[in-house]
Amino acid sequence: MSPAKRFTFFLPNIFTGLNMACGFSSMVFASRGMHYEAAMILILGAIFDSVDGRVARLTGTASHFGEQFDSLSDAVSFGVAPAFLIYQKYLFDYGRLGAVVSFFYLLCAALRLARFNANITKVRSDFFQGLPTPGGALAIIGLILLADRFPILNEYGEYSMGYTALYGLLMITTIPFSSFKDGDFVRRHKRAILFFFFVGAALTVIYYKIMFALGMASYVLISLFYYFYKIKEFGDAFEWSEDSESDTDS
Repeated sequence: MSPAKRFTFFLPNIFTGLNMACGFSSMVFASRGMHYEAAMILILGAIFDSVDGRVARLTGTASHFGEQFDSLSDAVSFGVAPAFLIYQKYLFDYGRLGAVVSFFYLLCAALRLARFNANITKVRSDFFQGLPTPGGALAIIGLILLADRFPILNEYGEYSMGYTALYGLLMITTIPFSSFKDGDFVRRHKRAILFFFFVGAALTVIYYKIMFALGMASYVLISLFYYFYKIKEFGDAFEWSEDSESDTDS
């Protein structure tokens, strides 16, 4: 393999490694009490995570190795790092209960990633099966940034336990969350979706300390409303079934 082809093959994995580095750096910052910096570098990790897959598809270098490496990286940046960050920021003061809640979030993130890998060929591509782990991490980041903008929130740290547990549960549910790709709804309303995307992106740049928490809450509420409104149409499309794989093989 020529040096150019070898570099092309490893290019997506470089972005994946950078994502993992952001997760590790976030934990270093959090351990030093630099919670704002810890949250911000996780946002950078989410950007790297969104790039690696696109680069792999663009260069035709997608591989099973890359998929597994990406999941391991996500486990660090969107599982361990957010759990450690929320523990250091709020849950440390609640002793064992705080540690349990923090671990519960991490456990849900790990289960979500494992289910994604095992069930990737059995679910619809236009919807995620449960809240994706980057979404859960962005919700934790949003709370940290919101508290930095409104310090009074730090006086109500006990509510962060429910907040953390809720987003953990959302990751392991089978509730569909739109991936904003494929799908009839996206094709029919592509211009409107693009318009709201750019408006949301502009507001996030200007009011980023507010928009991450608000944006994730809006995404969750709209997804829940859409699911319960269209629940009959989804049927069992997002039900977990180990038997389906064995039935197919037989």
